[in-house]
Amino acid sequence: MKTLWAPWRIEYILGPKPDSCVFCLPQHQDEDEERLILLRAKHCFVVMNKYPYMSGHIMVTPYRHVSCLTQLNSLELEEIMNYLQISTKILKEVFKPEGINIGLNIGEAAGAGIEEHLHFHLLPRWVGDHSFMAVLNETTVIPEHLKVTYDKLKPFFDKHKPKGE
Repeated sequence: MKTLWAPWRIEYILGPKPDSCVFCLPQHQDEDEERLILLRAKHCFVVMNKYPYMSGHIMVTPYRHVSCLTQLNSLELEEIMNYLQISTKILKEVFKPEGINIGLNIGEAAGAGIEEHLHFHLLPRWVGDHSFMAVLNETTVIPEHLKVTYDKLKPFFDKHKPKGE
């Protein structure tokens, strides 16, 4: 039997679960690095997934606490699409993936882990990046520490901050 270590997962498994929505951010930005916030725009923000499926797994999320795409207004939709495009460009530049998955899960049946607050996932992908690990061992491999990934991505997102910030 092989053992794969993922010691950071124990924090999530045993740690206290928040009483409030993890995607509802405070106005202050004091905790942005700890929360892995890469960029704050007017209607949405870009954040790294704290428990990623793979290195570079980021999300674009509206500030407004909505659970369905149909609840977003046109300004929110436009800005989210803009930052999905910017995020794609940055992931391609930083990680040089062979592909990128972009997804949105609406509702528990569709696989939404946090269904009450809409969030779009972006995952850089490489041919054979997980091979049969997930299928045979129900395991994923994250080859880079979250802080290293954050430090790599943050300067690129800083170049795309909205004017006036």
